[in-house]
Formats: sequence, structure tokens, C-alpha cells
Amino acid sequence: MAKEKILSEIKDAEDNARKMVDDGRKRKNDRIASARAEAREIIKQAESDAQSSAQNAIQAAEVSIASDKAKILADGNEQAEEIIKNASSRIDKAVDNLLTEFERSVHA
Repeated sequence: MAKEKILSEIKDAEDNARKMVDDGRKRKNDRIASARAEAREIIKQAESDAQSSAQNAIQAAEVSIASDKAKILADGNEQAEEIIKNASSRIDKAVDNLLTEFERSVHA
């Protein structure tokens, strides 16, 4: 009977060992699944943060471009007005020159 008891204990020990190995594998698989889920969540958050950052950069660039455009237009309008002013002041002189040349050609 001692043999049967020893064999029974060995069988129980093997069953316990098998359970421990199975439990260890299950915990390992659970941890892997949990780590993968956490990694997906981290990636999702990083993508969201990157998109938000890109949106902010685009908005800042649009504001800067609008400011630059307004400045360029203002400078262009100022230069155009200066050209018009200079041209207007020269109209009388141009008319006088045309009349003088016309009179020369008529008297010649």
C-alpha cells in the first residue's frame, strides 16, 4: 500500500505541477494581452496628440500667413499711392512737354 500512496502522491504532485504551469501560462498570456491593449491605447493617444499638434501648427501658420499677406497688401497699396502721387505731379509737366513739342513741329 505504501507504493500506491507514493504513486498517488506523485500523481497529485504532477497534477499540481501541471496546474501551476497552466496557471503561469494563463497569467503570461493575460499580461501579454493587457500590454498589447495598453500599447494600442498609448499609440491611439499619441496619434491624437500628434493630430492636435499638427492642427495647432496649421492654425498658427494660417494666422502668420494672413498677417504677412495683410502687411504685403498694405505695403503694395502704399507704394501704389506713392506712384500715383508722383505720376499726378508729373502730368502737368508732361502736358507742357507735349505742347512744346507739338508747337515746335507745327512751326518747323
